[in-house]
Amino acid sequence: MSAADTTTPAKVPPPRQAPPPPAAARSGRRRATSGQAATPWLLLAPCLLILALVMAYPLVRLVTLSFQKFGQPQLWGFQSADWVGLTNFTQVLTDGEFWAVVLRTVVFAVGSVVFTMVIGMAIALLQQRVSGWVKTLINIVLVASWGMPVIVATTVFKWLFDSDYGVFNALLSKLPGVHMIGHNWFASGPEGLAVIMLLVVWGAVPFVVITLSAGLTQVPRELEEAARLDGAGAWGVFRYVTLPVLKPIIVMLTTLSVIWDMGVFPQVFVMRGGHPEAEFQVLNTYSYDRAFVVNDYAQGSAIALITVLLLLGVVAVYMRQMLKIGEVE
Repeated sequence: MSAADTTTPAKVPPPRQAPPPPAAARSGRRRATSGQAATPWLLLAPCLLILALVMAYPLVRLVTLSFQKFGQPQLWGFQSADWVGLTNFTQVLTDGEFWAVVLRTVVFAVGSVVFTMVIGMAIALLQQRVSGWVKTLINIVLVASWGMPVIVATTVFKWLFDSDYGVFNALLSKLPGVHMIGHNWFASGPEGLAVIMLLVVWGAVPFVVITLSAGLTQVPRELEEAARLDGAGAWGVFRYVTLPVLKPIIVMLTTLSVIWDMGVFPQVFVMRGGHPEAEFQVLNTYSYDRAFVVNDYAQGSAIALITVLLLLGVVAVYMRQMLKIGEVE
């Protein structure tokens, strides 16, 4: 054995650990973290305060009225408002007319949402395949129609579908074998609601198109090219590439459209001259009718509160879908 083999190996000192930060540094770091967490709430505070001031009292008053007996005698102060518990809700929920209105509202909202999303998606996809000036022209038309006040748009549609002077009847009558002059679209509930649905879709499509067009710019072109190289057609590229990317936007737009279309009021109210017939009643007009026509403010408030709860159910479904999308991503 050589001398080199008997040499005692040198001991390597253990690595030195950094000393812990002083208490002042740790407390400063905690303050910085808490400050960063509080910053979003400070930025949202003005908006939340305004919402509380604008919505808190009406919502509390709505809930209060729904549990009271409140008509014109109570409104003018001749009688005190008596608490009746769940009587108003019982009367509403056991009324067959109310459930007919709910069904009509749901069918109206679903039809409006489906047509809005389909037409909006079609126009958004079309904008990706036209020249720049045509796309600009389409956007100008969409913004102009979107910015038109609801009352003005409703008046225009009343003229378009007028039984005597309506442009739509005149155009249909030019088709062979079609005679629509003098046809009253509002003589029956289904036809009249179809016209109102068309009005709602016409006003909602611009927002959907603009939002979907912005979302389509985020679809990776290389994924579309790879799908085409793999033999996918236009429908395959749309289904397996475009739709998954647009899913969060589609869920958001669908939920907002359901909320807006279930809460439709001015289109129906103005189209029927301020007095919607029974076959044209939706939840909002029905609540207004019970409160300000029948003068049963308590029952109108109960119907409005039930409507709010139904819309909160839609919001809950939306939040659940968005959380699922976030977990997958």
